[in-house]
Amino acid sequence: MSPIRDARPSYKVSRVTNSISPAQAWQRLLEGNERFVSGDAQHPNQGASRRRELMDTQNPFAVIFGCSDSRLAAEIIFDLGLGDAFVVRTAGHVLDDAVLGSLEYSVSVLNVPLIVVLGHDNCGAVTATKEALETGEMPQRFIRDLVERITPSVLTSQRNGRTEINDMVVDHARLTAERLLESSPVIAAAVHNSSTAVVGVAYRLAEGRAQLVTDPALL
Repeated sequence: MSPIRDARPSYKVSRVTNSISPAQAWQRLLEGNERFVSGDAQHPNQGASRRRELMDTQNPFAVIFGCSDSRLAAEIIFDLGLGDAFVVRTAGHVLDDAVLGSLEYSVSVLNVPLIVVLGHDNCGAVTATKEALETGEMPQRFIRDLVERITPSVLTSQRNGRTEINDMVVDHARLTAERLLESSPVIAAAVHNSSTAVVGVAYRLAEGRAQLVTDPALL
């Protein structure tokens, strides 16, 4: 009788070396977004050969940490394919331990050179936070946790006289990028040695365009 083999798959991933700079990664995202906006999307890296190529490895060139909104599918709006982007999404792109662990993995193991914090106009999570602050009525259970985590961004906007939802969305993307560096020594170190950059980006639902909302010099 032959011995029983362990059928459990191995999830060990070798450390990846990325050869492009943060600025080059952002340029590649911009070019893909422009194709999407103009209706000339190429839908790259989505065939069977690409699927087979990625069976044992991955080498994404960007991390997209975005809102979970169904209209904000990162691979579509940046015209990407399999293996191009490491994507993490939560409502209102709210940071928590699982998100930080995922992003640290992308930097420390996959060596991804760019983290994009992706917000969008008319964000429901930001709107809910603004309404809770105005009415004093907090949502129940875990939605309350989302609102509490977004509240500092909304309060910052209000202190600066920015009271429109879409202005708050821009501030929230920018401030989330800053909090990410404050929360993760691993990512902060990668940014310090210029192997990774963290930027905030705001997406316009009507036109489909993604726009940098942090200092371009960060790239």
